[in-house]
Amino acid sequence: MIRKRAAVLISGRGSNMTALIEAASADNYPAAIALVVSNRPNAPGLERARDAGIPTAVVDHVRFGEDRAAFERALDAILRDHRIDIVCLAGFMRLLSPWFVTRWSGRMLNVHPALLPQFKGLHTHRRALAAGAKLHGATVHFVVPEMDAGPIVEQESIAVREGDTEATLAARVLEIEHRIYPRALQALAEGKIGAAAPTGKAES
Repeated sequence: MIRKRAAVLISGRGSNMTALIEAASADNYPAAIALVVSNRPNAPGLERARDAGIPTAVVDHVRFGEDRAAFERALDAILRDHRIDIVCLAGFMRLLSPWFVTRWSGRMLNVHPALLPQFKGLHTHRRALAAGAKLHGATVHFVVPEMDAGPIVEQESIAVREGDTEATLAARVLEIEHRIYPRALQALAEGKIGAAAPTGKAES
């Protein structure tokens, strides 16, 4: 089996990266985590990746100042140098321009801690609680130029419990992320989904 070469982009601890690495350790998994890239040199996830024997790279956005185009060209060059087929955003805290997104169209996934299209952007758990949401969850979607608006690949929900706090809700949603992201990468690597991915269904 020829495995697709996936890169995971992180900015922090990389818990979703770890879930992808663990899934890809199976012999029959159709993607290999071939590279982990961070925009922060001290991201804890880099050490996790190295411990797993995965090549790492740093493209420090601070070095590029306000020149986002130069930052993205450097990032794109590293991905192409490593012959990457699929890009997985996993807590990568940089907004990507239409130029970059278009270059990786149909080959770049992101995991978002909410049931899109609800609660796009940041502080999703806080906002879900404030809105009195009965269901909350996580979504894996294709990346498009508009933030958190791409076709949904995987989505799973949980009931919001009485007494839930932002922290307790976040912990349970993170468990969902760790389940659905490997499934989404597998589907993309196997060619079962493409840029026009069908909308996923939430599960209770």
